[in-house]
Amino acid sequence: MKTLTTIAALFALFLSACAPTTTATTARPAGAAEGPAMWRVADEDTTIWLLGTIHALPQGYQWRTPAIDDAIDASDELVLETVLSGDPGEAAGLLMRFGVSPNLPPLAQRLPAESRPVLGAMIARGSLPESLLNGLESWAAGLMLVGVTLSDLDVNPNNGVEEQLQQRFRLAEKPISGMETPAAQFGYFDGLSEEAQRFFLTTIVQEPDDVRSEFAAMLEAWRVGDEAAIAATFDDDLVMSDELRNALLTRRNVDWAGQIAARLDEPGTVFVAVGAGHLVGRDSVQHFLQRRGIEAVRVQ
Repeated sequence: MKTLTTIAALFALFLSACAPTTTATTARPAGAAEGPAMWRVADEDTTIWLLGTIHALPQGYQWRTPAIDDAIDASDELVLETVLSGDPGEAAGLLMRFGVSPNLPPLAQRLPAESRPVLGAMIARGSLPESLLNGLESWAAGLMLVGVTLSDLDVNPNNGVEEQLQQRFRLAEKPISGMETPAAQFGYFDGLSEEAQRFFLTTIVQEPDDVRSEFAAMLEAWRVGDEAAIAATFDDDLVMSDELRNALLTRRNVDWAGQIAARLDEPGTVFVAVGAGHLVGRDSVQHFLQRRGIEAVRVQ
């Protein structure tokens, strides 16, 4: 089960949710409609909506609810994890800038022996030559291989929540911004130890049949707002080492909580949409807001 959950926890540019290991035990407030979990942070002149998202979805997947639509319509601006410039080469350029190093061992040698045939099959299904992957650092090769997993699952970031939200806010001519730059996101991966990078790579290299049912369960948990199931996966040490968790989840959540707290000093209404894993569990954004004396109330 660790393939999707690790992709979810680590790959902020594409997926952000998890495969549940329990039946639904949601923390949805009494009387609230079923839907992806959403919270409200507010003071006397500012309202900030927090929506947990999935960054890649099947074509036509229905996730919006009246509560989400009302919050979107009432908002003056959209804030995401990051916003790309629109240049199709931006992400690839950043990956080459951060993820290429000389004298690396072949990628297969950086994996356990049992994972090497699976890697070969993934490379064969994908569009990237093995020679290119061999020249990438372990984290960067893992990110490139996520594209094969997304193809296996028939999901696409163009169908994801963030892309749909950006289209809606652009049509309304409302501003869109990011919590962090794309370069900063790649930098989080680049700062990982080689041990953590190889851990990440190994969790990406999995058989496609092992992830499809998990992905379906993950989608359902997110759709109904099963906060407990999402949190259980991100708290599982089998899919996220302490180093990965601190670098890619906890540290970022601390920063985002600070940004949200600062935004309360300005009047207006803001719609914040970040991966669902950032809004659940012991190191959630809401947890760090609470430590600042700010309450996030779940509304859906």
